[in-house]
Amino acid sequence: MSWIKDIFDPKARAWEEFYRNRNQCDKVVRSTHGVNCTGGCSWNVHVKDGIVAWELQATDYPPLEEGIPPYEPRGCQRGAAFSWYLYSPLRIKYPYLRGTLMDLWRQAKAVHADPVAAWASIVDNPQSRKSYQKARGKGGFRRSSWDEVEEIICASIIHTILKYGPDRLVGFSPIPAMSMLSFAGGSRFMQLLGGVNLSFYDWYCDLPNASPEIWGEQTDVAESADWYNSKYIAVMGSNVNMTRTPDAHFLVEARHNGSKVTVLSPDFSMTSKHADWWIPAHAGQDGAFWMAVNHVILKEFHHDAKTPYFLDYLKRYTDSPFLIQLEKKGAGYRPGRMLTAAVLADYQDEENAGFKYLVWDENDRAPRMPLGTLGFRWQEKKGEWNLQLKDGKTGQELAPALSLLDGQAEVLEVGFDDFASGHAQKRGVPVRYVETAAGRVPVATIFDLLMAQFGVGRGLPGDYPRDYDDEQSAYTPSWQEKFTGIDRANVIQFAREWAATAEKTQGKCSIIIGAGINHWYHANLIYRAGIVALMLCGCVGRNGGGLNHYVGQEKLAPVAPWATIAGALDWTRPPRFQNTPSFHYVHSDQWRYERTADEVRVNPVAEQTPLTSDHTIDHQIRAVRSGWLPFYPQFDRSPTQVVKQAEAAGAADNQGVINWTVKQLADKKMKFAVEDPDAPENWPRMWIIWRGNALMSSAKGHEYFLKHYLGTHHNSVAQETAEESV
Repeated sequence: MSWIKDIFDPKARAWEEFYRNRNQCDKVVRSTHGVNCTGGCSWNVHVKDGIVAWELQATDYPPLEEGIPPYEPRGCQRGAAFSWYLYSPLRIKYPYLRGTLMDLWRQAKAVHADPVAAWASIVDNPQSRKSYQKARGKGGFRRSSWDEVEEIICASIIHTILKYGPDRLVGFSPIPAMSMLSFAGGSRFMQLLGGVNLSFYDWYCDLPNASPEIWGEQTDVAESADWYNSKYIAVMGSNVNMTRTPDAHFLVEARHNGSKVTVLSPDFSMTSKHADWWIPAHAGQDGAFWMAVNHVILKEFHHDAKTPYFLDYLKRYTDSPFLIQLEKKGAGYRPGRMLTAAVLADYQDEENAGFKYLVWDENDRAPRMPLGTLGFRWQEKKGEWNLQLKDGKTGQELAPALSLLDGQAEVLEVGFDDFASGHAQKRGVPVRYVETAAGRVPVATIFDLLMAQFGVGRGLPGDYPRDYDDEQSAYTPSWQEKFTGIDRANVIQFAREWAATAEKTQGKCSIIIGAGINHWYHANLIYRAGIVALMLCGCVGRNGGGLNHYVGQEKLAPVAPWATIAGALDWTRPPRFQNTPSFHYVHSDQWRYERTADEVRVNPVAEQTPLTSDHTIDHQIRAVRSGWLPFYPQFDRSPTQVVKQAEAAGAADNQGVINWTVKQLADKKMKFAVEDPDAPENWPRMWIIWRGNALMSSAKGHEYFLKHYLGTHHNSVAQETAEESV
């Protein structure tokens, strides 16, 4: 405080009152920070003269349970400094309009009394439209008023609905956990207008695709306090100390309590320094590391040792015992589809038999139909979609066989692809033969196929690796070295520690993973490689175990009522929701800059099908036409126009409109908009963005957004190649 000088009475030290007053406040209120970390930390906000003076972490969280550390301290330096952002001179406080558009609007209003007519005179005029579009991205904003900008927004919305249809209105906002009410307010507005809401989770690459692929759910993961229960924690693609700051103390406390923390990270991150073991695997190669770990676990803990806990877990909670049909391909066999109840005489009359799958029962030495598969979920009889090991028809107790490897099994050579080398190996797999409606077919368990895929020989013939040092054979510890840069001895040690810990603790091994992995090619397979290690060791569904994917902490407690409000489900359903990656891929014309099936050029396949040879835009169109993918705009005309045309043709009710529409599509008299996205009648016309920066911080292919959405100057240099592909 040397800059304060008391020139009247220096010895009185009255200047200290200035410092004391700085730390006085009028009141303290409880609040949090609605930012995209979604930590939801509780803060005591000290307010003075209506201004946030400073903030302190709250320390009165309720205890969880005996033996788990409390939530506090919960907060970070960014939260403590949030008031600086709140009063930043850079924060926008007033509405702004692009100067060119402001001039056009005020000129149009001078001519047209109706705001909708004024907007139409601007946007329907090619010259005026081009003038304000070309001005985009170059500054030139001028301060406006709320009345003016709201009038423009309303006029443009009404004009779009009248001329093009409501499904040409598109809304986008980031994760609702930042502010459920703000998200729902805009989302509900769009739905009541007949507009479309774009997704956010998949667009940001936050959604771990492996979770719905394996479990059918999004990210139902453990609360961070459960890290403390884990006895072996592997961290990959997540810098907990940086991005999970409020929860990082649980990781540190778990390690202090005896849990081993291993971090797979190419850099010595903030989290790496807290680890017991830092494994600097090459970026994006975590999958190779985990595949080699799985090789060791399968060999040592499932074949050599036959760990009882692991084997029982696989039978009860995974698809490992289910049967796969083997299909004859050339001189050998290939894995086909799962064996369904519909192909067996004993079960073919069961409801949804085509979606009920079979295991090999060790008691009857025959295929049997356990409860809990997909067909049981949707059948008329309820209460059988569960994991009880009982026959779905007779109620008989089942003993599923994980492996068919015994003295009576035959062995067939099955082909497995090694996509890293481009080669295929033929490996012996134990099989049984089953009489089906199509004849006698060989079947193998998923577990036996998994053993063969990972190269665990078990004395069977074929191209199995000779040992862990066979670097030419996929998934051995030595094989992964060229991808990860990690010595094989480290992989073997990790696998043994992981499995041994899981065996002794009944599955208390966990993976903390973040969106860092999601930004790599085939990220879902990297996730799945780690998930396999969790399942092989019985870790999923256990306190202290499982896959814990975090970006933010998206736990919306009142999600059911909130979804009703946000989706306007009290007025209409289903809501118009559109997955953002498909929307932007099509409408920003990025498909034009891709060739047909580049994946096939990297990994050619012998059997050419539309799935492997068509262009990605063809897959999009096929998905829309088949009803698999909601896509907007829907048709090559306004949906209100569709209804009027159907009624003019004699449709008297909703079903009549539907029937007429389906016939028009079948007769090719009406098309889906996705079939010709560059036709002006199929363009999305208005994009409302709130609580996010969709054109800068989250636009994948930013140059295409500038070129094809904004119509302004851009830096795109790519050549269109789609039409050159066949």
